[in-house]
Amino acid sequence: MRPRQWLKNGFVVAPALFAGHAFDPPALLRVGAAAGLFCLASSAVYLINDVVDRDADRADPVKCRRPVAAGELSIALALAAAAGLAGCAVVMGAVLGRGVLAALAIYVGLNLAYSLGLKLVPVLEAMILATGFVVRLAAGALAISVEISHWLLICGFLLALLLAFAKRVPEITHPSARTPHYPAAFLTQAVSLLAGVTMVAYVLYTVAPDTQAKFHSKALLLTAPVVLFGILRYLFLLTREGSQDPTATLLADRPLLAAVAVWAVLAGLIVAQAGGLP
Repeated sequence: MRPRQWLKNGFVVAPALFAGHAFDPPALLRVGAAAGLFCLASSAVYLINDVVDRDADRADPVKCRRPVAAGELSIALALAAAAGLAGCAVVMGAVLGRGVLAALAIYVGLNLAYSLGLKLVPVLEAMILATGFVVRLAAGALAISVEISHWLLICGFLLALLLAFAKRVPEITHPSARTPHYPAAFLTQAVSLLAGVTMVAYVLYTVAPDTQAKFHSKALLLTAPVVLFGILRYLFLLTREGSQDPTATLLADRPLLAAVAVWAVLAGLIVAQAGGLP
């Protein structure tokens, strides 16, 4: 079920924060519940993925330790657990409204298609993973009925696409039958391109007239250097060490974790000031 990966579902909460609901308990409760449902859904998808990839995982020096590949978890139990988790997510998702339920269905459908074969199609597989993050953002907005910024969707998609291609870099040295095969030169160019485009998109978001009008301030631009540091730090770690797991990289590297924390505090203060909160 990979609880460490549940951190990715924090994207569900982002629309509430940027819509000025950072200190609104009912709104936070609803987006928190939606994020919890995505944890259930993503866990179901991981279980199915591990069943489908079990033979290839056994040949991988790291993935061979996954419970299904290692024989510690039976296929029948893994599939039953996946069905139960997905079922719970759907049933409880109905409580949050049709919009959240639809987002969950789209997320599960995309990831099932990914696990069952689309993960082998270069470029498309990365775009599917990135789309999953956009669906999370949409679910957060739908949970509290707020309009989501197109800039937030663009930045979220580009950042997720960057991470999707970056995680393929270490696989060049130990390719698997269940992973797409990319030329090293292509990945280098794709990661460099997306890092730059993501940074430009974020800066444009901070200086956009609608953003500044929404927050009654130009201060969000002050967070851009922190975002730049975070992107460059991640690229540094990727080049120096390689990493198949962006979440593990974030949690293991103190400077990168500190950058995320500083950005969250600065953005939170700016949003709170816009709402007239102390």
